[in-house]
Amino acid sequence: CEFNLVTPENAMKFGQLHSQRDRYDFTNPSTIVNFAQANHMQVYGHTLVWHNNLPDWLKEKAWSRQELSDILREHIYTVVSRFRGQIVVWDVVNEAIENDGTLRKTIWRQGIGPEYIEMAFRWAHKADPQAKLFYNDYNGEGLGKKSDAIYALVKDLQQRGVPIHGVGFQMHTRIKNPPNPQKVAANIQRLGELGLEVRITEMDVQIYDGKGTREEKLAAQAEVYRDMLRVCLNAPNCKSFATWGLADHFSWIPYFFDRPDSPLLFDEEYSPKPGYDALVEELQGDSSSTNN
Repeated sequence: CEFNLVTPENAMKFGQLHSQRDRYDFTNPSTIVNFAQANHMQVYGHTLVWHNNLPDWLKEKAWSRQELSDILREHIYTVVSRFRGQIVVWDVVNEAIENDGTLRKTIWRQGIGPEYIEMAFRWAHKADPQAKLFYNDYNGEGLGKKSDAIYALVKDLQQRGVPIHGVGFQMHTRIKNPPNPQKVAANIQRLGELGLEVRITEMDVQIYDGKGTREEKLAAQAEVYRDMLRVCLNAPNCKSFATWGLADHFSWIPYFFDRPDSPLLFDEEYSPKPGYDALVEELQGDSSSTNN
């Protein structure tokens, strides 16, 4: 088996499994969980609370604070308890902070208040006390306004006794402006000093605006993958490393940005790229690792 952890990209999002007010459809997420169990893989649950991928019934009505709180609580209880004991980690709250470090104005923030984050973690913990609960975001892997805001958020939650166990670094990157390994390591370390885990949750490396031939771009991509895995392997509190997809034609990037790219470890023919080779080399050099 090439991998030992699987994350549903969309199947567990609100709009996918709760498209009608009083109906949940667990067909797709259950298929993924069953596949993972049959192949001895852990499942990373993604995601309980996000501002995107919400059903029309939720977006098209003005809810009172109590109504919206009840909806969110019921959703979290229903989904987490459905997979209780089958999912090792949940992204409880996803992308709640803007790049400038302010709290994003979402349906949850506007309708409930900033305390929706704390409420979500407490509800998720009650639904499955054994699951690790994470805050997940992009552009927060290095040091800067956003990572400082994430650090302040999780530290505040922790100090108030909220059950939070770690931070997910999405790690959507580019070869033109890759993350600084030293800054990523420093960020992981300061979160570790709070007793929090870190997981690289959604890594991909865009090459479209890089310099050189395709071969040179893929070599640069491989180094970004290698650098980030090395940082994770060197940090005791970095617990897993996941890419956001398997082969390039399944990546969200060409569809979202409407341009071609090759951000993942395998090409359209499922042939491993230099990035794959770099990760294998790094893992073989760290025989104690179980990260994939």
